[in-house]
Amino acid sequence: MDIQRIVLFAGLAIVSYLMVLAWNEDYNQPRTEQVTQVETSGSNGSADDMVLPESTSRTGEEFVTPETGELRSTTADGEQSVSDQFITVVTDVLELTIDRVGGNVIASSLLQYDESLDSGQPLTLLTNTQNRTYILESGLIGRNGPDGRNAGQAPVYRAEASRFELTDGQDELIIDLKLTTEDGVDIIKRYRLARDSYEIDIRYLITNQSDSDWQGNFTGKIVRDEAPDPTSQTTMGIKAYLGLVISTPDDPYEKYDFGDLSKQRVNEPVTNGWLAFLQHYFITAWVPDQDKTAQFQTTRRDHLHVMGFVYPATAVAPGQTVEVGATAYVGPKIIDRLEALAPNLDRTVDFGWLFFISLPLFYILEWFYGLVGNWGVAIILLTVLVKAVFFHLSATSYRSMAKMRAVAPQLTRLKELYGDDRQRMSQEMMALYKREKINPLGGCLPILVQMPVFISLYWVLFESVQLRHAPFMLWINDLSQMDPFFILPILMGISMFIQMSLNPTPPDPMQAKIMKLMPPVFTVFFLWFPAGLVLYWLVNNILSISQQWYITRKIETEMAGKKH
Repeated sequence: MDIQRIVLFAGLAIVSYLMVLAWNEDYNQPRTEQVTQVETSGSNGSADDMVLPESTSRTGEEFVTPETGELRSTTADGEQSVSDQFITVVTDVLELTIDRVGGNVIASSLLQYDESLDSGQPLTLLTNTQNRTYILESGLIGRNGPDGRNAGQAPVYRAEASRFELTDGQDELIIDLKLTTEDGVDIIKRYRLARDSYEIDIRYLITNQSDSDWQGNFTGKIVRDEAPDPTSQTTMGIKAYLGLVISTPDDPYEKYDFGDLSKQRVNEPVTNGWLAFLQHYFITAWVPDQDKTAQFQTTRRDHLHVMGFVYPATAVAPGQTVEVGATAYVGPKIIDRLEALAPNLDRTVDFGWLFFISLPLFYILEWFYGLVGNWGVAIILLTVLVKAVFFHLSATSYRSMAKMRAVAPQLTRLKELYGDDRQRMSQEMMALYKREKINPLGGCLPILVQMPVFISLYWVLFESVQLRHAPFMLWINDLSQMDPFFILPILMGISMFIQMSLNPTPPDPMQAKIMKLMPPVFTVFFLWFPAGLVLYWLVNNILSISQQWYITRKIETEMAGKKH
């Protein structure tokens, strides 16, 4: 009968395991987006988006949407048809697509990050497709700005080539888009990109060769629809923030999700601030020049959200050349890079409410990774370090539990004597604990103390782009995702069962049953946790078992010696 029961339970366990694998295969795969070719109908949208700071200037100006078909722009060079409309810019980390109509960035690929695990395709951040719109715009509006509503059709810039690529030995790439207005004003829209950098410096060089003053306002915008975050992953119901963040000296980190942007419109002057659109792991940001006041604004353009800023008017006298612009960031949320670009921009790496623990853990983990070159091994070393920090606290707790295990027969005898008198039973138990110098709550301390560390490490694994698609060994190809075969959670459950067997059996039968259920319950709970987090808990359990086994045997030997 016992053999039949064992076989039955083993069969049920195998079937349950296979069913969970099948469920995961069918229903828990990350969503990937099919990206179509960039549309050729032009990238300039209507941006009566940006209201000019000066009350005397024209308001309600917007980008003009070119008609579909052949795009044209009237300039001093005569009517010019658009061929080779899109310019490709490639550095060692970025590939950009710039539309010569308006000169805006309508697509970006991050060459160091794959779209999905083993896809081999670089991740697309900015895009202008039928499925999703997310572009970076910049322009000159105002009295003489070529992007203003009343300035005619959208400006079409000239370029020396349709492809620019950063070559070996080259540290910087400069792309000049040129335009000559009907008034004889030469405008160069200059993109400057550096090696190993996700910053895009965008500047307008305005040379006024006319007989009258030129005046315009620089504007930078992030334009996005409400499409879901293609890099998002949900773990235990927690999703990364998707939306706008504005930083000002008065409020360094103010969030606006799509609901907020639909209900209210931002329109405030800001000095030394920035605005950014966040998704899981990645960010697009505009950082205006420091010490320059910019009017931060949000609005709608049909179904699109427009988030940006406008500078005060830039005046250029006849014969003068003036430069105006700002810096954009299109790339991963890497703390060091964001911190160097603007104050508080590194806060877009959201480590949760325990950030004061998460941040040191991340830096230590990153340091270990620099030594060993493997994030899984770095997590193991971090676990050993955390265990060493709490070594004495754990030792005190394990001594208390070992003593409770040793006096378990005495507790059973007390229950037989005073089981019907709960008050007397409690008094005798407390007297026994006092006599043997046992802290009945000592066993909870290591778990309670390490829970903040566990939660903080969860946020580090969830939010750090460095751990996205980071392999460990064998079947673990992504430490930020769950174990695809649930081997680590099962091993964690086994280790927890072994650890429970070293603990004293609770005198209360109901409590004892609950304690026996904890390993399988925790195993199920950990099935969909990131593999890196389960690895941490498994290694922590193994170290705890070693320490607890040693202390338990030592205490039992000491107490056995007292009896003799």
